[in-house]
Amino acid sequence: MKTLFRSDFWFLVALAVLGGSYVALIVGMLGADLFYTSPGHLLRAVNSPEIRYAIRLSLISCTVATILSLWVAIPLGYLLSRTRFPGRAIVDTILDIPIVLPPLVIGLSLLILFQTPFGDLIQKRLGWKVTYDIPSVILAQFAVSAAFAVRTMRATFDQISPRTEMVALTLGCTRFQAFRMVVLPEAWRGVITAGTLAWARALGEFGPILIFSGATRMKTEVLSTTVFLELSIGNLEAAIAVSLLMVIAAVVVLVLTRFFGVRE
Repeated sequence: MKTLFRSDFWFLVALAVLGGSYVALIVGMLGADLFYTSPGHLLRAVNSPEIRYAIRLSLISCTVATILSLWVAIPLGYLLSRTRFPGRAIVDTILDIPIVLPPLVIGLSLLILFQTPFGDLIQKRLGWKVTYDIPSVILAQFAVSAAFAVRTMRATFDQISPRTEMVALTLGCTRFQAFRMVVLPEAWRGVITAGTLAWARALGEFGPILIFSGATRMKTEVLSTTVFLELSIGNLEAAIAVSLLMVIAAVVVLVLTRFFGVRE
């Protein structure tokens, strides 16, 4: 019995060492950022007009991208969870493409899309400027963040028993009424989780924005591209200060996700 306990102990220690090395790497990276900069650097970064513009645009674009993500994630997640339709497996696979594709490829694909007759119709005939403008920032963020929101909402609906929905249908509710009055109220934690994950994903998006929107100061500059621009001119302190702002935002999102996360 003692030998078995000792064997288990060293096995768990080995697991802790292997897994702890990755945790230590993350803590080390965050600690390096924290101790490399100073409150003065952070204050100067926040007071910079360019960085203030990037913060404002990031807040607006991430929020709009999150709303759009939820707008498609809730119906898609419900359909994938509750229905069986022709081509469902294909749709399910397509929704994973933005998650596994390299970000630069997504940006390039969006850029090419708006060089087609479809893009010409939107930008020239309808007069809606998208490429290398603020709408392209929102679209690039939405293209990736929506995929994470859809996966979260599908997991949410999978965890909700369809029994109460069926009872509502037998009592005379339409499918829409059952969804609105029974299913959606039960899914509110998942909606908040999907929204916070989509917002965080949009905030950290860089590759698609760089290709599709550019990194123009005071125009299409968001926090992620600010880090790139500050590094390109050798202003490492400002780049790290902006990175810390993004870390703080990510921590807030993670806390919200843990608190409101989908529960069994």
